[in-house]
Order: sequence, then structure tokens, then C-alpha cells
Amino acid sequence: MKPAPRSEQAARGGARVPLERKLERLGVRSREDLVLHLPLRYEDETTLTPIAQARDGRPVLVEAEVLRAEVVYRPRRQLIAHCRAQEHELTLRFFNFYPSQVKQLQSAIDNKLLLRAYGEVRGGWFGAEMAHPRYRLARAGEPLADTLTPVYPTTEGLSQAVLRRLVLEALDAASLDDTLPDTLRERYGLIGLREGVHLLHRPPPGTDLGALVERSHPAWRRVKFDELLAQQLSMRMAYRQRSAQHAPALPGAGPLLRTFRERLPFRLTGAQTRVIGELLGDLARPHPMQRLLQGDVGSGKTIVAAIACLAAVDAGSQAAVMAPTEILAEQHYRKFSAWLAPLGVRIVWLHGALKKAEKRAAIEEIASGRACISIGTHALFQEGVRFVRLALVVIDEQHRFGVAQRLSLRSKARSDGDEEPPHQLMMSATPIPRTLSMSYYADLDVSTIDELPPGRRPVTTKLVSDARRAEVIERIREACADGQQVYWVCPVIEPAQAGARLARGAARELRAALETHASLTRELPELRIGLVHGRLPAAEKTVAMEDFAAGRCQVLVATTVIEVGVDVPGATLMVIEHAERFGLAQLHQLRGRVGRGARASACILLYAAPLTPAARARLKVIYEHADGFEIARRDLLQRGPGELLGERQSGVPMLRFADLERDGELIRDAQQAAAEFLQSDPTRARSHVERWFAARHEYTSA
Repeated sequence: MKPAPRSEQAARGGARVPLERKLERLGVRSREDLVLHLPLRYEDETTLTPIAQARDGRPVLVEAEVLRAEVVYRPRRQLIAHCRAQEHELTLRFFNFYPSQVKQLQSAIDNKLLLRAYGEVRGGWFGAEMAHPRYRLARAGEPLADTLTPVYPTTEGLSQAVLRRLVLEALDAASLDDTLPDTLRERYGLIGLREGVHLLHRPPPGTDLGALVERSHPAWRRVKFDELLAQQLSMRMAYRQRSAQHAPALPGAGPLLRTFRERLPFRLTGAQTRVIGELLGDLARPHPMQRLLQGDVGSGKTIVAAIACLAAVDAGSQAAVMAPTEILAEQHYRKFSAWLAPLGVRIVWLHGALKKAEKRAAIEEIASGRACISIGTHALFQEGVRFVRLALVVIDEQHRFGVAQRLSLRSKARSDGDEEPPHQLMMSATPIPRTLSMSYYADLDVSTIDELPPGRRPVTTKLVSDARRAEVIERIREACADGQQVYWVCPVIEPAQAGARLARGAARELRAALETHASLTRELPELRIGLVHGRLPAAEKTVAMEDFAAGRCQVLVATTVIEVGVDVPGATLMVIEHAERFGLAQLHQLRGRVGRGARASACILLYAAPLTPAARARLKVIYEHADGFEIARRDLLQRGPGELLGERQSGVPMLRFADLERDGELIRDAQQAAAEFLQSDPTRARSHVERWFAARHEYTSA
């Protein structure tokens, strides 16, 4: 691509930004990228609409004679153009304008030029008005546009006129050779790519505008299919590339694993047994496993991970378990120790709060190989940590870790010079909707625990206005008098982009926890009330959690650090303050902290009125549904895939045109086509991926 060398003003009074850089903001780096930069919507400038037929709320193109133009200052500075169109008066108002526009309109009067304005016609004090229409001057009888006018996604400082010119010039020069085999195109009833792309950029009059806007037109169907196919091919290529690598084979029939399964004090569910079989089958192969283990809150993923780690230990290798928070890492350490230490398995817990001597000792145990299983937070991939024979990496709540962090831990397997990557098991208690799994997670093998252990009781969910807070306090008093325990989760602070604002948000969240703890201590003086938050020193956090787990503390005030991993069977009541500020996944995770014992449990969602429509919709979903998979599906509908994917966006080609909910059938077709395409013509398949995702996919092995 060779865009014009000149620069445009990025913003009024700002620095001049090169055109190339503005295009890069849009993901446009080549002429072909311009061709595939498709319109958001269209404007119809192919027909003139008489003023008398213009309807409110509908943009139209009108032609008028300019009578006079003037700048007025009441009620505010504005440029007014008085016009006449088909014997009707028409006033054009511009509140932001340049002095040159006044001269331009005056030249229209002097040269008897007509003004063609596109915008909404509305009734005003002096008849029909248009506010800030897009306009140009034309001579009488000059032909109208012969196609709909495309409106493109753009960026600051890049006008529609300049972008439209660049796109259409690139379109005229592009060859647009079809990378899709004719057999696939005919099988799925797709039009040619050249035909589809040209129609989307230059829709002729009579094109179904509704189908274009709704993206259901055959031209859009072809583009979306190609994009989905490119994503599927990209993920399959990454999968094949990993599968071609060598990894240590870990047979799942060693003595430790057999003894452990014989001694289990509880019966595994059918879903756990099935998933364990899938994992052990992968681990026994000499190729790196890349499997996602998903299961609803409390479905028993941790015991599955422990069994996978035992397979590594049985083979004389090491395993590492990484969790996003110290609380969750400690929970894993305690469970793994209780299960595996009696078998003689050495487990170390590495976290940021260890004293220097303790940390040095833990790192030495890992480096010497005495530590069979290492459990920790981000501290596991810090500089200085070395493994002797790391064969398995388990990453819990994997969406909370960045791509670079996951790759850093995997690279620890190569610290001894061995180039074999470890097996990788990623776990998530946030179920992945089917369409998301089919597209953005197509490079992974997915195991699902879709059955809860026996004894898990459903949690009753109640929506309560914060005006009834006194009633909630009384409910807590009654529950604790009956020997039950209570979580009180403080409001989450909306994240900010800037670091300083984020720090202020965290400080406000901490202050909310401290204030809530103080107020509950005053209101419930007969109860012992604990406090846990992210800034609490690790030792104090451990004591607070131990006191709560042991029943020495009746109420635990906490921030969202208890969102995952906390397992206290005596806790039967969860109060979430300002629940309207939480996301669906967080609410479901927090609710899952109760209902782990034999007694009936409840979750009270305290909200502040009035609710925004989005907050009302979220609370309605969490109130009506207990199934994590259905909640995840609703979350996808409300938020889209970007937020749900978290850090995985860094490693997966993002979709620009296809919609996961509406295009489910196309996703299935693309899945089928990708397998055949890659098998029959891998070179052409790579060309297809390059066309749609050049410079958009990296780290696909993470």
C-alpha cells in the first residue's frame, strides 16, 4: 500500500499524524487490508427526495438553491444557510464550521450552483431544517451517485472522504483472486469473493439495504464465511504445529496414581472419570497436551488436576500449578498436600510473600528436583526459578493470565537445555459458550465436567434493594445464631485504563471493605467479623481465612479475592453489596462460594436503585439461572466475545464481521470446510489465512 505522503491534522491544535499511522490504527497495513476494510453502514445518495416527502428520523438527499448565508450569534454562534427547494424554504444550520464555508456558500449564489445536502429534515421555527448535513455543490442536471455511499469505520483525524477514496482506489486496483476452492464455494452456496466485496463497497441502487445493514445479504455471508474459515484454519495450523513437537510421555498407570485412586475417600463423578481418561490419554502421548478443562463452580476440577500432576510425578518428572491469587494458590497447596503428601510426594508453595530464606529454600527444592509439584502465583515464572524436568503445567483460571506469562512458565521446561515443551492443562470455572469454544478455542482440546458431585445443594438467590439493608443485617444475625457463617463481599470498583486511575480505584475498593467491616462490627457486636482484601499481607490473609474456615469467625468481609478457590462448607449465606457493579461471571463465581455443605444456602444481591438497563439485565440473568453454561451464554450475548476472552485476545485472530450468536451455522460450516481445505490444499489454505489475518495472529501456541 502506498498512501498519499501528506499528513492530516490529528486533532484541533494537536500534532500532525502521518496517514500511514492512522490507517495502522484501523489494522490497515496493505492495499488488500484496505479492500477488506468493509463499511459499517450506507447512505443513499442515489435519489433526490422532495422536502415535502422527507420524514423525521430518516436521512435523505435534497437539492436546494442557496439564497443567502450568514453567521449569527444567537442563541450561539452558528452558520445559517437559507435555501429554497421545490418552492419550500429550507434552513441549514452549522454550529461547528470554518470561515471558508461561508465563502463556499456565497460562491454557490454567485455561480448559480445548487447545494446537495444529505441528512435528516426536521421541523423548525421557520419551516424545514437540517442540522450539520453533509453537502456538496453541483451544477443543475449533474448526475447523482449510481451506488449507495459506504460509511467506514475510521479513526481520529481521518475523514470519511479521504478513507473512502483510499478504499475505492484500492478496490479498483485489487485482483481479489478467490482463495476458496470451487468445490467448497458450491457446497456452501457462496457467491464469488470479488462479486461480494465489490457489492459491499459499491451497492447498486435497488440493493436490499435492510439485508446489508443486518449483514444477512449473500455478499456478507461470503465475507463472514471466509473470515470464520481463516480463523478455523489458523487455529488448526497452530494445533498441528504443536502436535508435531515432542513432549515427555507420561503413562497414567504408575504406582502413585494407582494407590491414590484406591485411597480416595470419595467417589468420582462420571464426568470426572471421563475427563480424567481424556487427560491421561493425552499425557501418555509423546506430543504436548494443550487441553482446557472447564467445569461449573464446585464441579471438582482440582482433584482432576491433582491426578494429572501425579501422572507426571510417577514418570519421574515435575509439575507446576499456577493460580492468579495467593488465596487460590494456598487453597490448592492445602488440598494437594492433604491428598498427596501421605504418598510421599514433595510439594512446595511459592508466592511473593515468602521470606527471603523461605523463598531461597523453595527455589532450591524446585531446581534440585526434590520438589515434585510446585504451586504458586506469578512467582513461579520469575527469574531465578529453574525446573529440572518440568513435564506438566497447570494454569488455573487461565483467562486471568497474559499470553506472555503463560509462555514464560512453559519456557521453564527448557531451562535445562531440553527443547521439549511441557504438557499444558488450563482450567476455568467460567464455562465457555459453545460458539466461543468452536471459534476462539478451536486450537485446544476441551474437556468439560458437566456434573456436580453429590451433596451439592442449589443456592437460593434473592434480589434486595440496599434500602432494606437493615433486614439483611437481621438475617445475618439469625443465621450466625444458628451456627452458620456469612460472606459479605464489598463492591467492585470499575476498572480504568490509566494506571493512576486504576490505583485510585483499588484504593476506593479497599476503603469500601474497611468501611463495611467497621460498620458491621458496630451493628453486630456479638459476632466476630473478619476482613480479607488484596492488600492484606499474606500472613494476615492466611490467618483470616483459617479463622473463618475453622468457624472462629462468623462473618468474613472481603473483596473479590475470594471469587475463586475458597471452600468453607460452613458458609451458607453470601451477601454481595452493590451487585449491579459486578459482571455475570463474577456474580456466579461468588455465589458458588456457598452451598458447599449439607445446609441450605442463599445469596443476597444488594443493589442500589435506580438500575441501568444493562445492570437490570445482568441481575435478571443471575436471579433466574444457576447453570454456569447458560449464564456464560447470556454473558456472551450481553458483552460480546472480547471481554470474555480476556488475555486470550493477544493470541487468537479476532473476528470483525461474523457474529457468534447469529452465525452459529456458518461457524459449523467453516469448521467442516477447514478440515478438508487444510488436507487437500495446505498452501492455498495458508494464503487464505494470510489474506484475512496477516499481522493479526501471534502467540497462537499460548
